[in-house]
Amino acid sequence: MRRPLLAVFVLFAATTGIGAFAHFYPVPVANVAAAIAYKTPQEQNDLYVRFVLEAYDIIQVNYWQKAPDAQMASLFQLSLDKAGSTSTPAVSDRPGIAKQLDSAFNSLTGDTQKRQLATAILQVALYNLAPNGRSELLTAQDQKAVQNTVANINPSSNLYNELGVAASSSEAQIREAYTQKKQALEASSSPAAAAALQRASYVNDVLTNSTDKARYDQNKAEPTVFPHVFGSTIYLNVARMSPQTAGDFIAALNNASTTPLSSMVIDLRNNIGGSLEQVPNMIGIFMGLNQYEFDIFHQSDFQPIRSPIARDPDLDRYKEIAILTNDQTQSSAEVMTSALKRFHMAYSVGTNTRGWGSVENTFTLTTQIDPSTQYALLLVIGLTLRPDNQPIESSGVDVDVSIRDKNWQSELSQYFHSQSLIAAIEKTVTLDPLK
Repeated sequence: MRRPLLAVFVLFAATTGIGAFAHFYPVPVANVAAAIAYKTPQEQNDLYVRFVLEAYDIIQVNYWQKAPDAQMASLFQLSLDKAGSTSTPAVSDRPGIAKQLDSAFNSLTGDTQKRQLATAILQVALYNLAPNGRSELLTAQDQKAVQNTVANINPSSNLYNELGVAASSSEAQIREAYTQKKQALEASSSPAAAAALQRASYVNDVLTNSTDKARYDQNKAEPTVFPHVFGSTIYLNVARMSPQTAGDFIAALNNASTTPLSSMVIDLRNNIGGSLEQVPNMIGIFMGLNQYEFDIFHQSDFQPIRSPIARDPDLDRYKEIAILTNDQTQSSAEVMTSALKRFHMAYSVGTNTRGWGSVENTFTLTTQIDPSTQYALLLVIGLTLRPDNQPIESSGVDVDVSIRDKNWQSELSQYFHSQSLIAAIEKTVTLDPLK
């Protein structure tokens, strides 16, 4: 029997701002903007009223909780008051909001003031949807930034410049440039030089790996999985959940297929999530095609997510798996941790995860109030759940062995038998994730 979800529809805060990094999944949703007919004369006659109410309708249809009209009206009425520094009478329905918006915009002169009020209303309303601060109004530039973050692309970086080589340089030239930089940095004992050497080593690894280099040359996407071997244990730092992560993970397993390994460490510390769509692929590597993995809660429904890929046969030899987590393990990384623990495929070591379990999607607003940009809503459309059917949001995923416990090292033998695995955990769990 499913336990009920505990949630609050809106939290009215005093500030606005950019929300947390999101994770995305194609949960069936409806972008009502294209099909909607104008429901009130105010939106028929006023572009800015239409802009705000288009967002109103998208939220009401797609927000993760059911949004009755009275609550939506209250949200937007209070948002208008906050954004416009006014006090308006309480309203209980959409037509009432339309009239208040019309009056507010008519009191302003010029498109600039009206545009500022319209966007401020939506910023306040979206910010105050639970979980607070996750939904927001995006400009076209904001949307591109979110897409780059999910894809692990940093447009401002240039790995070739960091080594002082050209994109057309051969592998030998890249290695030679790295060797020279390494020798120069090793001559210094400063912490800055040590950090620069670590970065140079990473850049060299990316640009001398044919697969990673080709992907970087194509779209500037950097690797997300970093393998190392400790005895009979493979260590895999999964730094981000990006579109290429499952492929990177499988490639690391395939590359290690000729090495005598029997246990695995999956390091998800500092993994801020990203593409939730990658999680079914990642879990499917362990579970196999069409296996149930987890639920997404959306408007009173539990939507089961199943694996879209077959199990990787290279996993057969890994008899024990440990997951490393910390309070910066969030979003999609928390979902993966929860699922592998739920199906007894792994135990976790470190500290409890962050508890950021919202699922977002973007919805483009067709009403354009600014010729220089097109706005979109980044909206929470679902919550991911723990094995007890409570939201990951706010609660996080509990760790099996907490390194905050005084005797945490002695507890490892209660969960793991492989001495190589235990040694690998002890060596890595108190250090930064390895690149």
